[in-house]
Amino acid sequence: MFPTFSARLTAMVARHIPFTFAAILLSLWPSIADAQDRSPVEPKSLPLPDQKVEPTQPAVEKIDGDRYRIGKITIDKKTREIRFPAKVNMIEGLLEFLVVHENGKVHESLLATDISPTQLNLAFTLLSYRASQELYPLPNGTGGVSNKFPDVPAEVKESARIKIEFEWSEDGKSRKAFANEWIQHAVKTSETMPSGAWVYGGSGFQDGKFNAEVTGDIIAIFLSQAAMINYPGTDNQDDEVWVPYPKRVPEIGTNVTVIITPFSKTDKTPKS
Repeated sequence: MFPTFSARLTAMVARHIPFTFAAILLSLWPSIADAQDRSPVEPKSLPLPDQKVEPTQPAVEKIDGDRYRIGKITIDKKTREIRFPAKVNMIEGLLEFLVVHENGKVHESLLATDISPTQLNLAFTLLSYRASQELYPLPNGTGGVSNKFPDVPAEVKESARIKIEFEWSEDGKSRKAFANEWIQHAVKTSETMPSGAWVYGGSGFQDGKFNAEVTGDIIAIFLSQAAMINYPGTDNQDDEVWVPYPKRVPEIGTNVTVIITPFSKTDKTPKS
């Protein structure tokens, strides 16, 4: 039988330590041995046995069937639909954005939201949308931008094209409209923004930070390289063209659900 730790310590003390000190040390051994054999004490930061522990929320949470939630964003893996909450932010004045984060450029955006652009980008990625950089001009040799644009494959362009709709409640009834219907030409006041797709460009990174998260640019009308989504129309580099459409846009503060789905060539904005 192997000697116990206590027996080994006693023998060592007897051989190498003067009698008086050895006697004192051995008299204390019960306390030392008790400390050696005691189970580790849980730190005070751990919850008590009867304390309720809230589970850590996963980044992506399943709702039911094909639907999942990422923060305040819901996605449907079958239809590839993305939905997120926003509020009407402007009913008059020049527009440069369709949607921005509430801490972003709210003085020139139709809607404002509190969702995370990073989480929205995750939603696009999970639903297999492919970002097209076709609208972002290439840099020139002096630190600015050129008049040249990336050569993007046709299949990427097609995957990046999306339809944007708004859903809200009015007089107790659910209403729905294409985003383009809420925007009017600033000069040709009888004209609605032309129907057609918006382009998911994915924003980009600078110094390790996601540009859309830093700027709050989510959906831009006036071309924004930081924005995740841009309007591809011919007037997308003119910041004095578009305004909210009177009598179509609900009052400021109205809750709106932004709905994004793949664009189809059959998707046409209803005529005014």
